[in-house]
Amino acid sequence: MYDFSKCSHTRDAYGNALVTIGERNPRLVVLDSDLSDSTKTAKFAKKFPERFIDIGIAEQNLIDIAAGLSLSGKIPFVSTFAIFGCGRAWEQIRNTVALDNLTVNLVMTHAGLSLGGDGATHQSLEDIAIMRVIPNMQVIVPADSVETEEVIRYAAETKGPKYIRLSRRRTLDIFRRGEYRFDPSQYPVIEDGSDVTIFTNGCMIRESLKACYALKEQGISAKVINLHTIKPMTKKVIVDEAKKAGCIVTVEEHNVIGGLGSAVAEIVSQHRPVPMRIIGVNDRFGGSGQVDELYRELDLTPEHIIKAVHEVMKLR
Repeated sequence: MYDFSKCSHTRDAYGNALVTIGERNPRLVVLDSDLSDSTKTAKFAKKFPERFIDIGIAEQNLIDIAAGLSLSGKIPFVSTFAIFGCGRAWEQIRNTVALDNLTVNLVMTHAGLSLGGDGATHQSLEDIAIMRVIPNMQVIVPADSVETEEVIRYAAETKGPKYIRLSRRRTLDIFRRGEYRFDPSQYPVIEDGSDVTIFTNGCMIRESLKACYALKEQGISAKVINLHTIKPMTKKVIVDEAKKAGCIVTVEEHNVIGGLGSAVAEIVSQHRPVPMRIIGVNDRFGGSGQVDELYRELDLTPEHIIKAVHEVMKLR
């Protein structure tokens, strides 16, 4: 059983990883949009000021400059809040970066509901959907600090555009440093089970595990899988789990339209139809409040996951 008191910031892990990789790879450059203290790219800026560019509040320029650096042989990492990077600069991401399949690593922080007090204007619940639909774009949601470091290493070593989604919240510590290696095609089983499969990622792993342990007390064996890479999604894993369990629940801190659940449903409906429920934000904006309060208001709690499990098991 995981210790829910042991959590850490993936943003810190991101900043640390940039410094570590930057020490051995002089081609790595970092760009930010006047939020480097919050995104933790300031750690890289302090260590390598000559390879750091603060563009200011000009997200479209942020992306275009990163594209130019990529064409010049650099490996750019670009950061700002998810709502600004994916929203204001979507056209530049699509037309300047993805259309030419450039190696630009978009690491956007404060995603989902994690900017609770700032309200709906700052909460990105659409970012996975609008990034997933762009050709050539990889979409990755790390689970914890160790996986974040591994994802950043992977991003620095592989070509093509990537969207990496980080939260402002601390996430549950799951993996051990030195023992885990990120593979975008393999999805770690966080908790094993046989009656139902729960696909989740990021901050929702904690809520899913709480549901899993409560279900165990009810005699239900739930498998929890960290579906970190939403695009490209490994079809075989999804189909195999549908065959084994016969029912699926997905859990995400995102709109139910176009996110993790939609991606899983696209595979399940075409290759192995089984009863399925999608837990997420039900086609509405967020709101202002503490994140746990918003989880309760928006039906993102273990209780709602448990209810969904009972529903799909009855239909199996």
